[in-house]
Amino acid sequence: MSTENLPQSPEQPPRKPRVAVVFGGRSSEHGISVVTAGAVLKAIDRTKYDVLPIGITQDGRWALTADEPERMAIVDRRPPSVDALAESDEGGVILPVDPANREVVYSEPGSVPKALGEVDVVFPVLHGPYGEDGTLQGLLELSGVPYVGSGVLSSAVGQDKEYMKRVFTSFGLGVGPYVVVRPREWERDETAARKKIVDFAGEHGWPLFVKPARAGSSIGITKVDDLSGLDEAIAEAQQHDPKILVEAALRGREIECGVLEFEDGPRASAPAEIPTPEAHAYYDFEAKYIDSTPGIVPAPLTPEETAEVQRLAVDAFEAASCEGLVRADFFLTEDGEFVINEINTMPGFTPISMYPQMWQASGVSYPELVDRLVQAALRRSTGLR
Repeated sequence: MSTENLPQSPEQPPRKPRVAVVFGGRSSEHGISVVTAGAVLKAIDRTKYDVLPIGITQDGRWALTADEPERMAIVDRRPPSVDALAESDEGGVILPVDPANREVVYSEPGSVPKALGEVDVVFPVLHGPYGEDGTLQGLLELSGVPYVGSGVLSSAVGQDKEYMKRVFTSFGLGVGPYVVVRPREWERDETAARKKIVDFAGEHGWPLFVKPARAGSSIGITKVDDLSGLDEAIAEAQQHDPKILVEAALRGREIECGVLEFEDGPRASAPAEIPTPEAHAYYDFEAKYIDSTPGIVPAPLTPEETAEVQRLAVDAFEAASCEGLVRADFFLTEDGEFVINEINTMPGFTPISMYPQMWQASGVSYPELVDRLVQAALRRSTGLR
């Protein structure tokens, strides 16, 4: 019998790529990660992608959360949390560990696990340890799921300010004076460990910046003007990381530059300048996220200075073998030299954050920026590359 005149069943439209936006996490930057996720969820093109929001609570539970970005904002100077967004106090999301299976499962005690469908790419908008530092990236590599941003090594290097500086130095990028005090040094001889910092101050002068070596968003950082404030600054940094980094103050202008991976390789954005906030000793957490101290975009630099900082930002991206995106932070010293302070492999990504603002000034809107990052992740395979 001929089927020529029988009605044909319509072809199913191709499935849209599914993006899991993972946010929150166990670090002290939990709240800022939630704010970032809200901005990404608002911006991502729903006609092009299916979206699955997954929050990680501060105790490490992977929770299915409401897709309600309007609830992911700072209210009354308080950042949001995944716990307030989770659909259940006990349920957990389970990623696959078999590279041949990308189906995500949701499980609650006493209930049959529910399949949430396959995930094609993860957008991990996590900041700090247990997310931005290579740990989540390693899990996703084992699962065979592509993800936005840098891989395991690059993420770890970008999180640890000591090894970041060591990598930059080995590639000929200038860094400022610093000293590191590791946990074992405190355990062996606390007096000697403190003296190491005091001797550094004697060589480079005050003020110093005492930082957790593996934290971000300026959390746990103290500007120390003299010896009397040192012990309190050390204790504050150690609340966030047992390894601390101490940097000499550099006299100069703070300049930032974004790097984004295009089809033909990484490109640098228009740079921005961070003016010293009037109500703050430096560009700290509250200046960044609570008081929203505005940066100057584009930075008032000469064409030669702009080209130089853009070149150095891409050099830093390549030195650490980064992928996807990076924000590179520099000082332009009084003698006209750029000194790199650090990179962020998953920088603040709220609409008021400098990274999206720099790309906006470069002709890339926030939604296009999100789309380019997802597309770059989909182009890459997991594993060695």
